Amino acid sequence: MNRWKHLSLEAADPQFASTVAQGIDVLAAFRPGESGLRNRDISDRTGIPRPTVTRLAGTLIRLGYLRRDPSEKGRYLLGFGLLTLGYPLLASMQLRQMARPLMMQLAREIEGAVSLVIRDGIDMLYVETARANEALPTHPDIGSKLPMLSTAAGRAWLCGAPARERQDVLNSLRVKLSAHYENSIKAVERALKDFEHLGYCGNNAEWRADTYGFAVPMRRPINSQLFVFNCGLPSGSGRFEELARTVPPKLISLVRGIERTLGWEPDQNRRPHA
Repeated sequence: MNRWKHLSLEAADPQFASTVAQGIDVLAAFRPGESGLRNRDISDRTGIPRPTVTRLAGTLIRLGYLRRDPSEKGRYLLGFGLLTLGYPLLASMQLRQMARPLMMQLAREIEGAVSLVIRDGIDMLYVETARANEALPTHPDIGSKLPMLSTAAGRAWLCGAPARERQDVLNSLRVKLSAHYENSIKAVERALKDFEHLGYCGNNAEWRADTYGFAVPMRRPINSQLFVFNCGLPSGSGRFEELARTVPPKLISLVRGIERTLGWEPDQNRRPHA
């Protein structure tokens, strides 16, 4: 998607630095598994004119956030400086270190993957993952993204978020991804209703035909960030209805155990889970 065309309203803000935003868009144009991008590729994906891409890329190379591909002239690769840039944020999420052993234990029990996910704009972002089944069709990894509306993790975030924040995100999705919104909103509304008595959100191969998902949000944010725990399993693991009776209770138990470790009091107002 061409993100740049959606920034006209933000650009009208006197505090909005368009050059900074364009530089970030250049970096965001890169996708996992690609060998690199040329000026034309970046321009097509961002809507930024090619001469501007060239100037921005030169600056990003000098800063260490991009590098030239030594095997092909005119092609750019992401720079290793980005790892240094992101490390302080990941390191500050102590929940990752606390939860990982428990996530790995559950991943082995269900023969799948257990991940820790947060919201990033209108997407969900992996910040930790434990995988115990290499046959999984998807290999979640730190930094990769999930769509908000068609995944268990995204729906769980919507269920756990404050009403005002949830509505703001849904409004953004309706504007920026109108077709996806129309196709998914009824399932989201069902998830919001069912969460009240289930305590989790599910994804019956709706995002990918080969993958099931179950997700549980934490009961409150940590440092203003709402974390979601997500389980992924191959759809060949069994019938979704059968897995929904066994996997979510284990995931809910993991999340509540972590909350107790953090010193959170039990939520007396929440109804028992089915």
